[in-house]
Amino acid sequence: MTVMESDKVLLRKMEYSDTENIVKWRNTDAVREHFIYQELFTKESHENWIKTMVETGKVDQLVICVKEHDKDEKGIPVGSVYVRDIDRQHKKGEYGIFIGESAYRGCGIGSETARLMVKYCFEVLKLHRLFLRVFADNEQAIRSYEKAGFVKEALLNDDVCIRGEYRDIVLMGQINPEI
Repeated sequence: MTVMESDKVLLRKMEYSDTENIVKWRNTDAVREHFIYQELFTKESHENWIKTMVETGKVDQLVICVKEHDKDEKGIPVGSVYVRDIDRQHKKGEYGIFIGESAYRGCGIGSETARLMVKYCFEVLKLHRLFLRVFADNEQAIRSYEKAGFVKEALLNDDVCIRGEYRDIVLMGQINPEI
């Protein structure tokens, strides 16, 4: 089921049938190295994520599909985008994204997806605040997030320890002007 779309990207609800792709994409070094949580995914761990997080409403996860032409209703699945730790009382959640298919990285799909997901979070989920955490040295991702309206809010020095090395995190956010 398509929930948002533009000329080149459509976002649809993730399903159990997407598990194989999600696990494959998320386990590639190029994707995993940009996540704070770097453990390998399994079919079982992803299905547990769906049961305990997605189906309970704590996470809203979508599949990113690239349209081959304007009237393409299905698209090619290339990654995933989500809002996690949804707090209904305070109307906020944490944004996350990954482009799993390497041919679609660096060509604007992430920025376009971020714009669509912000619109979805604000207009459909009725969130007031959307935030994200990104490694401070991931300049490409920071630029992409800024294109979608996120602003830098804080630098968290030595915030996480990845493979024995402390890394700085940039906290970015965006406020829904309508709520």
